[in-house]
Amino acid sequence: MNPIATLIAEQVLRWRVAGQPLIVGVCGTQASGKSTACAQVAAHLTAQGLNVGVLGLDDLYLGRSARAALAAEIHPLYVTRGPPGTHDTALGIQVLDAVKRGESVSLPRFDKRADEPLTRDLWPHLPRQCDLLLFEGWCVGARPQEESDLSHPVNALEAVADPDHVWRRAVNAHLAGPTGDLFARLDRLIYLQPPSFEIVQQWRCEQEREYLASDPPEGAPAAMNDEQIARFIAHYERLTRHCLADMPSRADLTIKLDADRAVVSSTTRPKSA
Repeated sequence: MNPIATLIAEQVLRWRVAGQPLIVGVCGTQASGKSTACAQVAAHLTAQGLNVGVLGLDDLYLGRSARAALAAEIHPLYVTRGPPGTHDTALGIQVLDAVKRGESVSLPRFDKRADEPLTRDLWPHLPRQCDLLLFEGWCVGARPQEESDLSHPVNALEAVADPDHVWRRAVNAHLAGPTGDLFARLDRLIYLQPPSFEIVQQWRCEQEREYLASDPPEGAPAAMNDEQIARFIAHYERLTRHCLADMPSRADLTIKLDADRAVVSSTTRPKSA
């Protein structure tokens, strides 16, 4: 396992209480390595006889038609998947609650190439009496911002496309409402802390180059250029910066990363009684 996965696995085993399902949120920016680390942790602990599942926040995305309806009803920026409001939070809550009850459950999956959820017959099955569910995503566990923080745009996208703050207020309201209800189901929270927001574009561009080098199959979406990546990431900037400021003080485990995604340090926060 890579060092991030090793730290997560070690901490999860310390937190685990035999016979009780544990739902651990893993928050990290785009291309921070969270999905790879969670997959490695799941494989490692499964080999030790534990019943482990992985659910990505990305797997709860609404499809194109549902987001188009949000874009028409609320704000055009909702056509782009990513921020709170573009996920099927009711489905996520249903899945996490079933895990907590010890029931067997199918884990949703989203096809990013088709920009649509996979049909239920293609979802992996998690048997009953799950020991651990890792729930990973770019803003998993995030809290809403103060209303006063929403008045100033954080980038050109917000300044030009959301001058009246409609989109960012809708995103924040969803984070305080349905998305917050989803995140409230977490037992523990792990944060992969980047050195800065600015590194995210570099990581995402590297990820795109790796995608091109993998010889994507016919019909796969075209790779984005650096300008397109920058605009895409701008949809995520506000909450990514908010997490950078807010999450290290309250995550149960913070893993600080350097520009090469190597572990700099890790800090465990004692769980409140």
